Amino acid sequence: MLISVVPELPEVETVRRGLEEHFVGRRITKVEVGRERSVRRTSREEVIARLTGVRVIEAQRRGKYLLCSLSSGDSVMIHLRMSGQVLIDIASSKRPPHSHVVMTLDDGNELRFVDPRTFGEVVVFDPADVSHILPELAALGRDPIVDGLTLAELRKILRSTARAVKATLLDQHLIAGIGNIYGDEILHRAKVHPRRPARNVGPAQSGRIHEALHEILHTAIDHGGSTLSDAQYVDLDGDSGSFQEQHRVYARSGLPCLTCGKGIITSAVIGGRTTSWCKVCQR
Repeated sequence: MLISVVPELPEVETVRRGLEEHFVGRRITKVEVGRERSVRRTSREEVIARLTGVRVIEAQRRGKYLLCSLSSGDSVMIHLRMSGQVLIDIASSKRPPHSHVVMTLDDGNELRFVDPRTFGEVVVFDPADVSHILPELAALGRDPIVDGLTLAELRKILRSTARAVKATLLDQHLIAGIGNIYGDEILHRAKVHPRRPARNVGPAQSGRIHEALHEILHTAIDHGGSTLSDAQYVDLDGDSGSFQEQHRVYARSGLPCLTCGKGIITSAVIGGRTTSWCKVCQR
């Protein structure tokens, strides 16, 4: 069975680091937009006009959003959604199918936004207009890597809602970047049941969640993120991540728990998302 998910914080951070290496400092000499849906918040003509001739100053990330500052004062946002990829290769190489936005760089390479399902997008915008052009970006909560997330801040977030703790971790308005994969893995390592109301998470449990959150996100980044069975997520060079080899519960419903060896991984929908946990480990 193929599993498709939106790349989460570790995958997007891996792509950001690739942009920092291959894109930052380069001048964009030519821009081609094939599928206009990929630039749907503006237009093909506007994206081409505002990107051509500018130099890339900085590559940043907030949650699952890639953000590059440009010499013109504009920024470009890239969101991968379900099937988007950002790839770098020499301009003379054959482009992959669905290369909807292509930027030719002054070093002879091309940066290619590839997206078979066209859920992802590229947006060029004035940072002063971010709340109008990208309101969801302006409304993001704390990014655990970019902003940091202290134990006190996490406890305040958990106390603020009676929703299940799994749904709380996935709420991008509260904590930016965590999705289904890492939500499951964090709660499993912390030994917390995903259905537990967030405000009922005790001090010891919140401490374990905080520790697990940082450990898992940093380890996943070190492993280049998780590439699932659909192989949609890859880094700029087209290489897969390897953190999926360390998944303990995600997408393992019906299999023995790798942690305790006693429980069977159970799955149910929590907060609209399929969630996996071990009934023995997580209470």
